[in-house]
Amino acid sequence: MTTMARGATTGSAGARSTGVARVPGGVAPVPAGPAGPAGTGEGVPGQAVSAGAAAGRGSEIRRHELATFLRSRRERITPEQVGLPRGRRRRTPGLRREEVAQLSAVGVTWYTWLEQARDIQVSEQVLDALARTLLLDAGERAHLFQLAGAVDPSPAAQCSGITPALRLMLRQLEPVPACIQNSRYDILAYNRTYARLMMRDLDAVPPADRNCLVLAYTNAEWRESIVFLDEAMRLMAARLRVSMAGHLGEPAWKMLVKRLRTESAEFREIWERYEVVSARGKTKQFVSPYVGLVTVDHTDLWLAPAQGARMVTYPPADEQSRRRLERLHEIALEAEAGESGAA
Repeated sequence: MTTMARGATTGSAGARSTGVARVPGGVAPVPAGPAGPAGTGEGVPGQAVSAGAAAGRGSEIRRHELATFLRSRRERITPEQVGLPRGRRRRTPGLRREEVAQLSAVGVTWYTWLEQARDIQVSEQVLDALARTLLLDAGERAHLFQLAGAVDPSPAAQCSGITPALRLMLRQLEPVPACIQNSRYDILAYNRTYARLMMRDLDAVPPADRNCLVLAYTNAEWRESIVFLDEAMRLMAARLRVSMAGHLGEPAWKMLVKRLRTESAEFREIWERYEVVSARGKTKQFVSPYVGLVTVDHTDLWLAPAQGARMVTYPPADEQSRRRLERLHEIALEAEAGESGAA
């Protein structure tokens, strides 16, 4: 390394053509500046070097900001929040690095390097896992991806395709439960009756987890509400495979499948069957935690077939279900009024 640096400084012309810049772990050649008129090689000295140095400095600053941000979020989370025992000899505030790595399914050494601001590549899948492990809210998640120089493929952020008119339609459909989903089963918007049909309050679920597949395979409360759970899981996985054929290689789709395969043995087994099925309406039954058994007719109203966006509606299939949905709507309104009064 010393020989390279000494040889590069022999003469000013040699310095322009074979200069070196120190980088982590050693030295690397720096391209010469732009050539001057008539190929004389007398360009603007240091112009390309300065641009490269500025870009490198910016990347270094972002890596240090990312490292600091991760440490701060790791230290604020208690082991109990993520289902880990505290132990008697814990001195580290919050979680340990190895605990974050384990919960995020990444290597301990790799995560340590990330917190040390090492120059390493971070995929969208890993950032998504870290965001969930560190219990980041929507703003913190967006900040994490921005610091990492990555695009967040998750629908957790506000979806620009959900217009005020569509939200108004969801409200006006009440007491009929309704939501807007994309072809990945991400729940992008929903009305108050839908929020309480299959669990006590969908609003309490983090936006990154508001996905019908994730809920059906991993959320105990959601699973308990579906009368024919095994059939529902099989059909959703088969429909996902059909939809995914048009999105192979896209990060958001790969992240969803990887997450489901990691968190659910049931999904792994069903996914390996390679079943496919086309979309179709059907009668479904749910056991609401508030009003009991409800029988509904699942109907898809397609908003943008090319993107797979659809409004999913659950009109009652019988008179008893109609009355129970009306009562569910009343419960939702009462809850909303109580929250407004408390504020």
